[in-house]
Amino acid sequence: MDIFQIIKFAGVVIGAYLLGSIPFGLILTKKFRSVDIRAEGSGNIGATNVRRVAGTALGAMTLAGDFLKGVIPVYIAAVLTGDKGSCGEFYISVTAIAAFWGHLYPVFLKFKGGGKGVATAAGCFFVISPLSFIAAIMLFAIVVFFYRRVSAGSLAASALLPFAVWVASHSFFYTFCAVIIAVFIFFRHRENIRRLLSGTEPEI
Repeated sequence: MDIFQIIKFAGVVIGAYLLGSIPFGLILTKKFRSVDIRAEGSGNIGATNVRRVAGTALGAMTLAGDFLKGVIPVYIAAVLTGDKGSCGEFYISVTAIAAFWGHLYPVFLKFKGGGKGVATAAGCFFVISPLSFIAAIMLFAIVVFFYRRVSAGSLAASALLPFAVWVASHSFFYTFCAVIIAVFIFFRHRENIRRLLSGTEPEI
């Protein structure tokens, strides 16, 4: 790999983080509802809180924006690598983690007040491993249908993701990427986990 490729790949990783940092939930609710979503509901800028506070339409728009924050940079990384070797898998994984961390710790919000990362992670693995994405989404839907709590579905899907990625790809880098992302999703849901255990987590 020559210096120009290194610069190009580094640029994509940095771009992934910056794209991940765009707080779509905050932008949309300020523009269309004149409220700061960080001061409403759970205070989270993600789609679930936006839907709860500002309605289904803005919630869906936030979900789409956060999802695309994962899809776009990972797809670009996949196109640039060209091959499916370990170097390509490493680069794609780093790009995915950069986009995900951008959503969690957005530079535009001074690294605070980011979302919980579920939609952005879903966007990343929609590109990396479509079969794993489908498996995780199906489990998410089943858990939400029966338990009526988005957080429970998100946690279940995140727990499944590394296993699904390994079965689908047998890639060390993709699986390790999924593990890192799952750990951070659980960490960001620690308050939800406490409420789930105490039975006080709000239903849909």
